[in-house]
Amino acid sequence: MENNQMKGKFSNLYRFRSLLSELVRRDVKIKYRKSVLGILWSFLDPLLMMIVLTIVFSTLFHRVQNYPVFYLTGFLAYQFFRSGSSMAMKSMVNSSSIWKNIYVPKYIYALSSVLSNFITFLLSLVILFVIMLVLHVKFTVFIIFTSLPILALILMTFGAGLIMGTLNVFFRDIEHLYSVFMMLLMYGMPLFYPEDIVPAAFRFIQTYNPLYQVIVCLRDCFLYGQLYPMYPLIYAMVSGVILVIIGLLLLYRYQDKFILYI
Repeated sequence: MENNQMKGKFSNLYRFRSLLSELVRRDVKIKYRKSVLGILWSFLDPLLMMIVLTIVFSTLFHRVQNYPVFYLTGFLAYQFFRSGSSMAMKSMVNSSSIWKNIYVPKYIYALSSVLSNFITFLLSLVILFVIMLVLHVKFTVFIIFTSLPILALILMTFGAGLIMGTLNVFFRDIEHLYSVFMMLLMYGMPLFYPEDIVPAAFRFIQTYNPLYQVIVCLRDCFLYGQLYPMYPLIYAMVSGVILVIIGLLLLYRYQDKFILYI
């Protein structure tokens, strides 16, 4: 993609910023439509999951100090990636009635899905902070540095959403396969169990998993009160940028054929 083309894409993003804002607002409203508790589920969902898993696993993994914080830091990152990329994947098809009639850059739909889930992620962090207060986990200056792994997480979610969204237009089975993949990813990463119980032969799932490297960074800052090493951050950030580039290239390569499959 040449420099002028890239500049054109970014100027389009600025031009359609109002639409992007409306799409984000719409996605948040739709998510909690017809729900009695509405946006309170952003707090209740991770809280209830944490309570259940703490009851089930805190005895089994008693050597993990402050288990609820350990679990929440991993789960919230995973939940954002899963929900954001899944919604972005479906956004191309679900918004076809709009882009069939008016021109809107199609990546806007994926981006709005990711940003609406990012709002939910930010709200869920309130639960994490409350649990940290209850368990007397120290709030250190290193929490500020979680912004960088979170940026990497946003890029990874957007990139994965673009890739899966483009594929989903041509092969709707992708939605079901992606759900299975995300379930495997959840159980394959140390979200609710300590990483040292994973056999050495399967440690590569952690080492080469950029999402887990984000979780490592978040746990260092939130749970252990220390700055993360540079390797996991750089690995996650580079992975996120690569995913976004691949996603945009795929989208612009095949978007003209979307109309034939929807």
